[in-house]
Amino acid sequence: MSDTADTTAAPTYPLGVSRPDLAVADLPVPEEVFGVPRIGVKELFMYAVGPSLIVLGISIGSGEWLLGPQAVGQFGFIGVGWVILISALLQTFYNVEIARYTMATGEAPVVGWARVPPGKAIWLPISVFLVIFAFIAGGWAASAGEGIYALIHGVAPPDGIEEPRLYAMGLLALVFLLTVVARKISRAMELANWVIVGSILILLLIVDLIVVPWEIWWEAIRGFVTPAAPPSGMSATQLGGLAGFTALASGLNWYVLGHYRDKGYGMGHRAGFIAGGRGGRSEVLSVGVTFPDTEKNRGLWKRWYKLLLIDMWGVFFVGAMLGMLLPTILMQHAVNVKGATPTDAEIPTFVASALQTEYGNLFFYVALAVGVLVMFSTQLGIFEGMVRVTTDAANTNDRLRARINGDPRKFYWPFMIAVAVVISIVLHLGLPVALVTWSANMSNLGALIFPFALMYLNSRLPKTAKPRPYHYVILVLNFLFFGFFFINFFIEQVTGSPIVTF
Repeated sequence: MSDTADTTAAPTYPLGVSRPDLAVADLPVPEEVFGVPRIGVKELFMYAVGPSLIVLGISIGSGEWLLGPQAVGQFGFIGVGWVILISALLQTFYNVEIARYTMATGEAPVVGWARVPPGKAIWLPISVFLVIFAFIAGGWAASAGEGIYALIHGVAPPDGIEEPRLYAMGLLALVFLLTVVARKISRAMELANWVIVGSILILLLIVDLIVVPWEIWWEAIRGFVTPAAPPSGMSATQLGGLAGFTALASGLNWYVLGHYRDKGYGMGHRAGFIAGGRGGRSEVLSVGVTFPDTEKNRGLWKRWYKLLLIDMWGVFFVGAMLGMLLPTILMQHAVNVKGATPTDAEIPTFVASALQTEYGNLFFYVALAVGVLVMFSTQLGIFEGMVRVTTDAANTNDRLRARINGDPRKFYWPFMIAVAVVISIVLHLGLPVALVTWSANMSNLGALIFPFALMYLNSRLPKTAKPRPYHYVILVLNFLFFGFFFINFFIEQVTGSPIVTF
């Protein structure tokens, strides 16, 4: 036996600054990850599709149920619809590029940002702050509370009444309970969104087919693909809110895409996941893992990337476009029925009251129920996403990891309670639509920062996982498109006037 110690180090992969090198291991086989002998169409939808549903649950919410219908109700489809389409296309592409990083390294995006110069001391706190600052307003929760009030009482809530806010706080508690009873939090959210998003789209499609004239359907579809100047009287701030919350949250989309790690996509399978209360202890690695550039891994990467494209373009993009089309044509019909456009205060219940007048109580309650489901699915994803991002960032701190014994749930749940308390206070500070417009424009701020951070990270991935040159061009388009709307929003906050009123 040799008395010389083995000093051969395990292979590592340097990436960025201020964080340890990534470990190196082979990519897992998709069938191994999902526990199936082969991935056909059935297995694809039962096991492989998932993170897109969580993202879609958020997507069919503030933009699709509040800001999109509000814009269409006031200004019509032409000049507005193309902004929706461009936003959805750019954001879906951006989502794929964010997921590329997580799939190649097993690191949640917020952990990846810590590798971008000047390093984690700057980017970890800034990233977490931007997400919390953008979404803590809780407009989605306030809207859900107003919908529940209307379902119970049969009328929209009077201004300033406390009861809708109590319902909103109750829904926050329901999200907390969902994470407690889950075995794996990401999986519980997927299943919840299968039910919620499926119910939303089916109910909206049925109602729209019954009540919405075909000429409105055609006008909406034509509006999506007709380049036209925005309608007269519309400000760049209104357009920016719509662009920011079409599809997801423009520059801040990354906050919810860490679910690809927990789902086990690519190297995420090697990195761990956040377990629920009924799950066993599951440690999430504080440093990611990437793969060697071998022929075997190149083949496996192509398979994982194909699954990612199906999940994002086949489920998320299609669902997001339907999620914008169906509520907006219903809103346009409601405006025609009532002969008036909705105010900010009326948006959450405007469609339901219009349908009640024309078609009776059944349609009133169906529309209210859809609105509650829409806003709750958004609340579920945003509330949990804020907590998840902060937990993943905190998990990189060695001292904290030692204190929680490597179990992220010991940070996750106390922080979730703290966030719920803050949201419950903020709910009292403004109308739901005003709060959502704030969040949407703050999301656009992220487009000034994170596309460039993403280009830095993805350009340093193993060769097989690196983006093609045109991918960088499209990320720059995200910066230009959404960044303009944030700059406009900022100038309006300072001067009182937007850059452009059309």
